[in-house]
Amino acid sequence: MIRQSSFQTTLRRPCHIHGVGIHSGERTQITLLPAAPNTGIVFRLREGGRHVEIPARAEFITRTTMNTTLGRGGLEICTVEHLLAALSGLEIDNVVIVTDGCEIPGMDGSAQPFVTRIMEAGRKLQPVPRRFLKLLEPVQLEENGRYAGIFPSDDRNFSFTIDFNHPAIQTQTFAVTLTPQAFVAELARARTFGFMEDLENLQENGLALGAGLDNAVGLTKTGQVLNEEGLRYPDEFVRHKLLDAVGDLSLAGFPLLAEFKGIKSGHALHGKLIQTLLRRPETWQIVSFGASEGAQAV
Repeated sequence: MIRQSSFQTTLRRPCHIHGVGIHSGERTQITLLPAAPNTGIVFRLREGGRHVEIPARAEFITRTTMNTTLGRGGLEICTVEHLLAALSGLEIDNVVIVTDGCEIPGMDGSAQPFVTRIMEAGRKLQPVPRRFLKLLEPVQLEENGRYAGIFPSDDRNFSFTIDFNHPAIQTQTFAVTLTPQAFVAELARARTFGFMEDLENLQENGLALGAGLDNAVGLTKTGQVLNEEGLRYPDEFVRHKLLDAVGDLSLAGFPLLAEFKGIKSGHALHGKLIQTLLRRPETWQIVSFGASEGAQAV
């Protein structure tokens, strides 16, 4: 078993991040603030003189087309998955994310810029036990040939398979035991990707308005990678899908002590999987790790 962190964490100092939203095309700035123990990850949206707080939990999912969007009180924040993946991968438990915009900055299409800013801000241990959602029974969903399942495990094991009828992708599988070190080395730099022939149609439907080769891997029908730097990993496509899953599954509200398997799944199925899990409390329990490092029910 991989040794899990015993204590909750937050940021040592505030962290400011700005950029362009991949889907909205709007410039936006977010500020990550240190938060008290047991706060969790919370988005604080500001519109005029009004503030709305949206906990990063599956019950607040409002849309899952091409990204994961959370909403409450008539306000929404979209494309939260890459930032949530960075926080989950680095084992940051308590943060308030303040924004005036409707979308998290797309940065370079990966989680790496968020990782860099978070590590610059520093991580602070808090004297409160870290809590995990430990699977007791499998929970699985399958829709239209897409599959997502979580199973009991003593580690945070994630695996993903994609299958695209495209010469640059085809079938790819990747698996990782999630630790901060593994997240940074194996997943954080994997970028979102898109097919150039689909871009015009997406933009006509109000999506990908800020998409470009600076924040996504662009592919032609023939399999050409249009980005000058090429791919960051030979299997960057499946690694990015697994990165998305890490962010989406963090909407359980606690780190999952479980094994996740995804086959061609996406934001919609991941959201439904966590919502199904939380509706079935007999399949899980909340645990923490004491001085003996054994999992103890809370």
